[in-house]
Amino acid sequence: MPSSSPDRRPSDPAAGLEVRPFRALTYRVRDAAHLARVTSPAYDLVTAAGRERLAGADPHNIVRLILPETDTADGSAPPRAADGSPPWAAQAARTLAAWQDEDVLVRDPVPALWVYELRPADGGAPTVGWLGAVVLPSPASTAVLPHEDTFPEAVEGRRALLAATRTDLEPIVLAHDPDPEVADLTERVRRTEPVLQIVDDDGVRHRLWRVTDAALVTGIGAALGRTGAVIADGHHRFAAARAHQRTDPGCRGCDAVLALLTPMGPGGLRVAAIHRVLPDLRLDDAARDAARGFTVEDVPVHDGPSPVAAAVDAWLADPAASGFLLSDGGRLLQLSDPTPAVRDLVPSEAPAAWRGLDVVLAHKGLIEGLWSRTDEPESVLIAHTVEDALRTAAERDGVALLLRPPSPADVAAVARAGARMPRKSTLFVPKPRTGLVLRPLAD
Repeated sequence: MPSSSPDRRPSDPAAGLEVRPFRALTYRVRDAAHLARVTSPAYDLVTAAGRERLAGADPHNIVRLILPETDTADGSAPPRAADGSPPWAAQAARTLAAWQDEDVLVRDPVPALWVYELRPADGGAPTVGWLGAVVLPSPASTAVLPHEDTFPEAVEGRRALLAATRTDLEPIVLAHDPDPEVADLTERVRRTEPVLQIVDDDGVRHRLWRVTDAALVTGIGAALGRTGAVIADGHHRFAAARAHQRTDPGCRGCDAVLALLTPMGPGGLRVAAIHRVLPDLRLDDAARDAARGFTVEDVPVHDGPSPVAAAVDAWLADPAASGFLLSDGGRLLQLSDPTPAVRDLVPSEAPAAWRGLDVVLAHKGLIEGLWSRTDEPESVLIAHTVEDALRTAAERDGVALLLRPPSPADVAAVARAGARMPRKSTLFVPKPRTGLVLRPLAD
């Protein structure tokens, strides 16, 4: 397995993060019940049905900003903004301005950093990090390393929303090199009372502390300045912030992006699997073509509620399991023992950390190689849960390709090797709740 040891030296100033406080924009009403109604998962986790549910929960739910509707009440398209923003982005900007005028959202009087704790519903160890404005490093810097590919269309969509609203509506997530002083300062803050807290629909408890003490702010900035980070979540938003900085170089605050900084390792994030769905592909055809490069075997599915999903969950929980699972929602197949010919479809000139990933073999050997599919959003769909993957496969007359997640160490090794994983290869959990803290670009 690739090494997880950082290849940065703390004395290297080019590798350090630069984090600064900011004047946050938050909901004026801060009780837990209200915040639960007006906040949302990250935009890329919200389905069409989920958007409708969130928008219906409260007229001021943040989903109206991160996924704005394009139609007005009379059915006409909203006008394009004076700066040329597309109608949906202009609509978000008008909504945001109205909420501030109505004091639905209020601006902090002084800059602050925020400590953010996410405690899972199962009572396991919490993930704790710092919310701050992270200065966008130069392209040659190793301070912030991506590990996934992005799509230009998705980047442009987030850039247009950022340009129209001039506000970071939700944070990206960075996993930084561990530092003992960061941990000590974090624990000092957590011994006080939080200013915001809610429990989300998944039972995750979110608690936030607002930090304005000058000594603490200076101390955490210096400590994080000795570390570098890997993007755990928000590759498209990070790229959008870079693009916005290039297109509007005189913009105040456009040299930074709102980020939740969590430690790599203990106290940090976990990686969950992200699955693929190949629409319009019969299971028998998929299995026949896969058999040219893998051993294909039926997996027993026992009676009971959601029997296929239960069998997949058991496979994912088995540390000795390997390969991939394939299902149309009714049958379940295992693909294992890839042939040398299939492994040879993975580019040999790529870094070893990248070549060893299951998701790379799935894309290069199976999806592109044996199934002759291009990795485009309409050809390979993304599913964040087993249930979504199986349901989508059945609805789209296709197959679900179910993958095991990489480890955080694998992700870091790929990033430090300068490589990129296929899009949507990692799901770092738990996720910060969108809408608790926003960052206007202007100080």
